[in-house]
Amino acid sequence: MDAFIQFLSSGLTEGARYALVALGFTLIYNASGALNFAQGESVMIGGMVTAVLLQTQMPFWLAVLLAVLAGLVVSLLLQRVFTYTLQRSGVLQVIILTVAFGIMLRGLAHALWGTQTRSIPAFSGSEPLRIGGATILPQALWVMGITAVVLAGLAWFFRHSRTGRGFVAASLDPTTAQLMGIDVKRVLLLAFGLSGVLGAIGGIVTAPITYTYADVGVMVGLKGIIAAIIGGMGSPWGAVFGGFAIGLAEAMTAGYVSSAYKDAVPFVMIVLLFMVKPTGLFGRRRVERV
Repeated sequence: MDAFIQFLSSGLTEGARYALVALGFTLIYNASGALNFAQGESVMIGGMVTAVLLQTQMPFWLAVLLAVLAGLVVSLLLQRVFTYTLQRSGVLQVIILTVAFGIMLRGLAHALWGTQTRSIPAFSGSEPLRIGGATILPQALWVMGITAVVLAGLAWFFRHSRTGRGFVAASLDPTTAQLMGIDVKRVLLLAFGLSGVLGAIGGIVTAPITYTYADVGVMVGLKGIIAAIIGGMGSPWGAVFGGFAIGLAEAMTAGYVSSAYKDAVPFVMIVLLFMVKPTGLFGRRRVERV
């Protein structure tokens, strides 16, 4: 039982990062019908910018704020290029663009910060908490708590704010939403902004445990999109469920089988899912854009 609690904590911590990235994928997909394969780089930006700024003796809260702002600015920059390409080409060209943008960001990170692994101090100390015979890092509680607050805030925003309801309407039926006066272009801007902030937060809160480096976004981004597909592309809560499902499955596999198979787990999960439910667990029919 103690080992199970240990693995559960590890799975929820990693799953929170996957969930935030998967949610970013879903927001952009709902707003545009295309996938942003540079989404994982927002995790790298959040963690790396915070770590680098802290080395300059900058106050922790200011470093975190600037790192989130950096994730936001980079995402908004991508949105401008993304929108320009989408209007003049098509979804395939946009996907290739996001892949190239992600490669460019990783190359820039290598040039600026090197290839070494960096860390961020834990938010409230690193002394493990004991639950029975299991030990849990306080940072794991921070990860789960901040993720819960972010998800609750997003749920309130999309259900109760006028802008949020407009976003939902535009994602369900963009043509009708535009006829009702909703600015679909602003919806896409909002989607990119939120996705950049979500990824940066995920990178910051998990960096004290998992560390950060220039290439961290590659695998995190890949697992994030698998989580979104497992949950059902277009379903925000499905994306969150998929992220935590992958995190828990990886932790249990590493703990009870072998850590050598950990990274293969998401791919096995998505293959098995496609054999049973190709649209994902909570997938819904999407209104095509014209």
